[in-house]
Amino acid sequence: MPAVDYRLAFELAPVGMVLSRHRIIVDCNARVCEMFGATRDALVGQSFQVLYPSVAEFERIGKRMEPILNASGRYADNRMMKRLGNLHGMFAGETFWCHVSGQALNRDAPHEAGIWTFEDLGSRRSVKAELTPREREVAAQVMQGRTSKEIGKALQISHRTVEIHRARLMRKYTAATTAELVQKLIAG
Repeated sequence: MPAVDYRLAFELAPVGMVLSRHRIIVDCNARVCEMFGATRDALVGQSFQVLYPSVAEFERIGKRMEPILNASGRYADNRMMKRLGNLHGMFAGETFWCHVSGQALNRDAPHEAGIWTFEDLGSRRSVKAELTPREREVAAQVMQGRTSKEIGKALQISHRTVEIHRARLMRKYTAATTAELVQKLIAG
């Protein structure tokens, strides 16, 4: 049996893959470059922060994932990400829904080193509605099928506040049901 070429497997994976240290991109594959519209050289050495719609979201998600990574060593969610460059038909600054999952290499220091995958949920469509950072967080939780109470607990806000944000999302996306809202969120 021939030896497995792990570098080639990493490079040709059908999902975006990133190796990180302290939330800095150490290496990435071609799919990540395509997804974010940037060259490998433009991404390696950068903080993940450049791929988030705002610094506040980068910090908030980092804090939210830390206890989960400490407990299980793994983390996954759907979130808004931002394209970095104009390569591969992308537009710098364009936002899109992305499924992100990762594995910490050391549970006791979850951001020390990790392996992350990225899947573009928007099929290369930009997000049409302008959302606030909190609306993006609520939308990501809605896409995971969570109730308002579950979302409130996860985001440390009241379920009534979640319902207000959910109602705004329904209005912005002209969705009559939660299922229709999820479809429209994924479609962009």
